[in-house]
Amino acid sequence: MANPWHHSVSSVKKWGGVPEDYHAVHAWFDASKAHVADFRHRALRHHSEGIWECERWFGPTITISTCRICGQFEDHSNHKRGLLTGADHQFLAKQIPTRWVGEQHVREDLGRIPTLADWLSHIQAEPWMNHQSRIEAELGT
Repeated sequence: MANPWHHSVSSVKKWGGVPEDYHAVHAWFDASKAHVADFRHRALRHHSEGIWECERWFGPTITISTCRICGQFEDHSNHKRGLLTGADHQFLAKQIPTRWVGEQHVREDLGRIPTLADWLSHIQAEPWMNHQSRIEAELGT
């Protein structure tokens, strides 16, 4: 099972920046591993609704800073082939849609983006799931 760090490194290869730029989003998707330490944890956020919630939680974009000339990252200490000094870099903020990052995470884990209904349709019903409380009678209403 992939770790949020591995997903973050994959994001860097796609859009630039550093893994830390993406780690919070990928960690959010995998936070449910704290409760279910196998593939079933994915049912909570690895779907189209989860990607929408991720965007709502983190905002529409993630900002990374890269040099317009060489592609280096603002906090990267090794200058590409030593051609530029720190003062020669022209760093520009780059906006990466949060939705892209969420879609990447889910596709890497599942190969596609399922809907929430896809996950829920595979839950086998148990009697306790349909317990009906008689709260109205208890409250006298």
